[in-house]
Amino acid sequence: MNRSTIASSLPKQSALAATLALGLGLAGQGIAQTPTVKVVTDPSFVPFEMMDPDTGEMIGFDMDVINAVAERAGFEVDLTTMEFAGIIPAVQTGSQEIAIAGVTITEERAEIVDFSDPYYDSGLQIIVRADNDSVETIEDLEGMSIATRIGSTSYDFLEETLGDRADITPYPGNSDMYMALLGRNVDAAFYDAPNVAYFSQTRGEGRTKVVGPLYEGQQYGIVFHKGSQWVEPVNQALAEMREDGTYDEIYEKWFGESPSDD
Repeated sequence: MNRSTIASSLPKQSALAATLALGLGLAGQGIAQTPTVKVVTDPSFVPFEMMDPDTGEMIGFDMDVINAVAERAGFEVDLTTMEFAGIIPAVQTGSQEIAIAGVTITEERAEIVDFSDPYYDSGLQIIVRADNDSVETIEDLEGMSIATRIGSTSYDFLEETLGDRADITPYPGNSDMYMALLGRNVDAAFYDAPNVAYFSQTRGEGRTKVVGPLYEGQQYGIVFHKGSQWVEPVNQALAEMREDGTYDEIYEKWFGESPSDD
């Protein structure tokens, strides 16, 4: 190849290199526009989050909510599971960016983490064995043994309401709590109403019953570390989901009825 041929080919090679560089740059920008966000949940808070034994994936009301939210807010979910007691500290320290695990919004928690707008109305309720006719209210639990969940608002409520007038035992997992009830190791369990109701209608059917009123009207929120950039996009996504019916569809899928408009 002579010098003139080499010289004429250089502009073409330079143009090709520039085109490739631009393409790679645009590809990089595309990836940056859809960031992956670390999200943590509790593996056993049915029907909000639970492991599908057939697929090994997490499913539930919360899982459908966060996936719909992520699609609208513009991020991919990198999901991790851990025991509930560790979830708030994980978000607080920044090892996890977001948590969704039926987390009740409280003033104490809001001091160390940020919350989304409420996305579910809940409360606390008593569950006893089917043959127990002596319990109708929280006051009836005086002198009895009660199971609840470590790190939960139900444990705090029991401590504040009954204190040392009852034997309050916090368990690390929901299954442990309900098995203690069925095994007659405790007289009652006290926990979030939707989870209590779900257990009574499924594994506890015919062996347990839910009694008494709903205590501590509560609201669940999605959790973020303080100052997270995702709070506003998530709130906007939740509002859109309520407006276009997506939220109602997810709710009916897991609870069999539409959410109350009250």
